[in-house]
Amino acid sequence: MSSTPSRFEDLERQVAELEGDPTTDDVVVDRRTWRAIRVHGGDAERWLNDLLTAELAGLPIQGAARSLLLTPTGRIRADVHVYRRADDFVIVQDPAQPRAIDELLAPYVLSSDVELSPSPIGPICAPRAEGLQDGSTFAPSILGSGTDLLADPGDADVGHSRTPISQLAVDIWRIRHGTPTFGVDLDEDSLPAEAGLDDPARGVIDATKGCYLGQESVAKIRNFGHPQRAVVAMRADGAVDAGTPVDDSEKQVGLVTSSASLPAGGRALIVRIRWGARDADLKAAQVPLRHA
Repeated sequence: MSSTPSRFEDLERQVAELEGDPTTDDVVVDRRTWRAIRVHGGDAERWLNDLLTAELAGLPIQGAARSLLLTPTGRIRADVHVYRRADDFVIVQDPAQPRAIDELLAPYVLSSDVELSPSPIGPICAPRAEGLQDGSTFAPSILGSGTDLLADPGDADVGHSRTPISQLAVDIWRIRHGTPTFGVDLDEDSLPAEAGLDDPARGVIDATKGCYLGQESVAKIRNFGHPQRAVVAMRADGAVDAGTPVDDSEKQVGLVTSSASLPAGGRALIVRIRWGARDADLKAAQVPLRHA
């Protein structure tokens, strides 16, 4: 009998390593193929801070921040990770998102002393702070509280001594944790509040900064109302795939946007539903759903 682990067993090993299993070595996720741009020029810091939702003014060198670009009405246009270097910013973006960040930012340059250009480097990400020690690292990581290293995609030696984690394993990990992603669970009609991204504790949207695109809409929802939809983590004991309609006792109220297997069986789901259906008894493909 072969001792080679099955693909499922290998994926489970990778997910366990992302969970921070103390018996495993340091792990990395190579995202150097993501979209990446440089933002540089005398006005770069002020200009970015006026457009994006995170507080970028005063972001230290080697600091990083997750941030959104919103429409004036508060809809999500891009979800990005911003790295601060000594003389520029590097912005990276998941290619699953509908529109490239440089395309979205370009109309706002106007007369500002700002230049946008493709970045020749991208991130290698480690979910634990000790995961990367070589070179100049940035924190926090795209993956959470760890560190990222910006490197050329052609440099095969960077991170070679650490366990590589596949994108499929990362997707399973994030779905099991109920972490939505823009371009999959959120779309261009989505508001940050649908997934709790407007919570100041998350740092994605700064509630105290002077201005950013969509600020008034975000504040209005935070103070006086709620979005029409919600993105929630759920569980199912049967087979439920992404794209399956979600129903209450009378009608369709949403859609399964992400689905991943659970070690003990069943599925971890991310579901986009009508706000008023959050506490209803829900089913997908006749399989009862429960909140994670």
